[in-house]
Amino acid sequence: MIDLKKKKLFLLDMDGTIYLGDHLFDGTIDFLKQVKASGGRYLFVTNNSSRSVDAYVQRLLGMGIGFTTKEDFLTSVDATIWYLRAHGKQNAKIYASGTRTFRQQLAEAGFTITDHLEDDIDLLVSGFDTELTFQKLEDSCILLGRGVDWIATNPDWVCPTSYGSVPDCGSVCQMLSRATGKEPHFIGKPEPDMALLSMEKYGCTPEETVLVGDRIYTDIACGVNAGIDTAFVLSGEGVPADIEKFGVHPTETYRDIREILSHML
Repeated sequence: MIDLKKKKLFLLDMDGTIYLGDHLFDGTIDFLKQVKASGGRYLFVTNNSSRSVDAYVQRLLGMGIGFTTKEDFLTSVDATIWYLRAHGKQNAKIYASGTRTFRQQLAEAGFTITDHLEDDIDLLVSGFDTELTFQKLEDSCILLGRGVDWIATNPDWVCPTSYGSVPDCGSVCQMLSRATGKEPHFIGKPEPDMALLSMEKYGCTPEETVLVGDRIYTDIACGVNAGIDTAFVLSGEGVPADIEKFGVHPTETYRDIREILSHML
């Protein structure tokens, strides 16, 4: 059992964990208020690279959560920027296969970005792309055929929606891998970097931290890889059978965010 009353840092997935589509799950606002009331902190940690942090703030505001700020978010784009800088890619020319917002975030971080096929491209970076075109797929195949390095923001197969799900970055990368025989280096969950960066930023220990998410193979695996407690919620993509399917075991399984809240009171 997780002693939720002793946790200081709650790392929260978003899609399928606190909302689905435009529907905010019952208990989310009460949960967030309880974390603050107990002297803790929450951080929205998302693999979705199609939106900017400003867009997420506005999205939650539209759902009735008007007390969040940009400091409450860590996206896979943030982690990708950290990775590129840490691996000496500041001067690389990057073909960014993603949304306009995705390209803009990378450019604002100081990287040279293009979405056109050019001779001097050093690196392909793929993100969750709600503006995907066949041209981007073809360009990516050409670049991988040239042997450029390939980074992808996250390995999620699908992004949950109110009507089911749509292909996420992992599915598109799988399609490119089938076509080229190449594999990307994934940045976001299940890699531990996002959890480790969060703990470092807010000065929390693994014992004080818990990750809450609806996907075994990304959210829960990230927490396991980072050595922290994990709370698997059944309100999104994941089902109990995923635990054995992926061989990743959460510390505890909950029905939804409302049930987690009930264990904090």
